[in-house]
Amino acid sequence: MNKIKPWLSAMRLRTLPLSVSGIILGSCFAYYNGHFDFLIFALAILTTISLQVLSNLANDYGDGVKGTDNDERVGPQRALQSGAITPQEMFEAIRFNILVVIMLTLGLLWVAFGSGNFLYVLLFIALGGFSVYAAINYTMGSSPYGYRALGDVFVFVFFGLVSTIGSYFLYMHTLNHVVVLPAIALGLFSVGVLNLNNMRDIQSDTNAGKITLAVKLGLNRAKTYHFALILGAMIITVIFSLLYYVEPYNFLYLIAFVPLIIHVKKIKKAKIANDFDSQLKVLALSTFLFSILLGIGYILY
Repeated sequence: MNKIKPWLSAMRLRTLPLSVSGIILGSCFAYYNGHFDFLIFALAILTTISLQVLSNLANDYGDGVKGTDNDERVGPQRALQSGAITPQEMFEAIRFNILVVIMLTLGLLWVAFGSGNFLYVLLFIALGGFSVYAAINYTMGSSPYGYRALGDVFVFVFFGLVSTIGSYFLYMHTLNHVVVLPAIALGLFSVGVLNLNNMRDIQSDTNAGKITLAVKLGLNRAKTYHFALILGAMIITVIFSLLYYVEPYNFLYLIAFVPLIIHVKKIKKAKIANDFDSQLKVLALSTFLFSILLGIGYILY
């Protein structure tokens, strides 16, 4: 029982809503176009959550064994850093989680495609394998991409494009331009969450030799980059709604812009690590709310 709290902490449950935002968005647009299956939706959510937990455990392990998570870092203390979970225990959990991801992925593909779409199954197996690679190698290994300022690219691709467009394809078995702009907007918001995290850790990451894009840019330019991400995502979404306008409900997501605008103002004034840390939950939950409202706005009629 005394291990439950450290494991829950290592899984970083607060990151899970953001991870399923693309699934919700893609599923809503599939529903709007006449195709929805609750079992596909449930398995897609579970698969995505298992991938996010895998990523969180791998990040805890990678940063822990490299010494990046130390007393200089602001934010929740990591499991390996605290000593509550040993590196061996964490590594075994990562291996077990990979098996869970594989089983859920195969179950999802069977329900979505059956036995008659072999090429689609192969495509998604490849995407699944690449997703596992991305989840593990952000901080683990001898040359993790998270230490080479590439995390933003991977987050944009997987949290935005793959999650939204991929989930839409699971229902529709075809691509559609209608989900492209929402996927890009969600990807930009998701990168914003990562950049906010990296701005918070800019000093400790620099000292530990972890090169994130925020470290390379410096705090002032990282802030400018952050504003471009958030405001760019908002502008893209408004353009999308104008191009694909059906009814006033399509603008329901504007409610989520209120906390996002407040967030931008607070980041403009932020100076110390705690200022950025306090905004992480705000941005992540605002992005989650955005995805729900944008999706619902196209299925209410």
